[in-house]
Amino acid sequence: MQKLLLLLCFPFFALPQQLINENIFYDGNDREYIIYIPQSYSTSISSPILFAFHGGNGYAIDFMNYEADLRSISDTAGFILVYPQALEDPNDGNSTNWLHKEPTNHKDIFFIETLIDTISSEYNIDLNRIYACGYSLGGMFSYELACQLNHKIAAIASVAGAAFYGAFANCNITHPTAVITINGTLDGTHPYNGLPNVYFSIPDINNFWINNNNTDVTPIITQIPNSNVSDGSTVERYSWQNGNGCVSIEELKIVNGDHDWPSPLSFWANQDIDANVELWNFLSKFDMNGLIACNSTNQIDFDSVNSKNLIRVVDFLGRESKDVNGKPLFYIYDDGTVEKKIIIE
Repeated sequence: MQKLLLLLCFPFFALPQQLINENIFYDGNDREYIIYIPQSYSTSISSPILFAFHGGNGYAIDFMNYEADLRSISDTAGFILVYPQALEDPNDGNSTNWLHKEPTNHKDIFFIETLIDTISSEYNIDLNRIYACGYSLGGMFSYELACQLNHKIAAIASVAGAAFYGAFANCNITHPTAVITINGTLDGTHPYNGLPNVYFSIPDINNFWINNNNTDVTPIITQIPNSNVSDGSTVERYSWQNGNGCVSIEELKIVNGDHDWPSPLSFWANQDIDANVELWNFLSKFDMNGLIACNSTNQIDFDSVNSKNLIRVVDFLGRESKDVNGKPLFYIYDDGTVEKKIIIE
């Protein structure tokens, strides 16, 4: 009887994981989004949000299922995952785009602001840790959010995304803003070296955020192990560190890579990295004030950053696994980070 009373006095507020198709009426349109609530969500703990934006003429459900499936990482790290759906653009053959072609009054930045407010009214949200990521046009839209909704967005990731000339003209940056870019040098849609009078180059995009965050001008460059030689590409990591609030800017440069979202689901893309793992490992370190482990001397507290314990090891389907020679596995830690490793003996 006493045990029963204890259970009644101390209820458990965690909910089972949920994948919900939601709608809100905004600016004369019925707007759709998919929201994933991890099993670890508790009403008593504030959770981060990660918005994931599909590419041009894309759909949220396909983006989640076939490219940016971050649900297993959400379950482990405890963040709420949101896949919004863009509206059709009548000036572009009714393709579903975040940035509509001129002439237009359409501006999805305000839709995302409303969506943040809506979700925050329904769930316990950590308003200092709202992140955005996107593929292609979704990556371009993430830059727009970092510029024009900076007071709500902590950090962003852009995969195979470009930036239009003039994209940074209306930036209102109010806090240190970490950015990670993942682009292929042979991208035929958003050329790595830009397109005159249309797109900035990836180095120009990085330089904008480097200058605005006052990071080191010389990056730390590391070569990612070429664990899959058959994909025809390699990856170099560039990290500009020691910015305001200990913020860093990072680029994963896929040499000979194309217009892809690298992941085990995209078998045709680079397989040395998983964009899902990389972007969350990067974004999760930052909030609206910069690096979460940053101390008062503006130097990175590496002991705090690197202090973590391994929780479990899973394969790319999320199944518990042991170290297997030559098999890609994901090592999940108690700080929410995930590492992809391949043991070669």
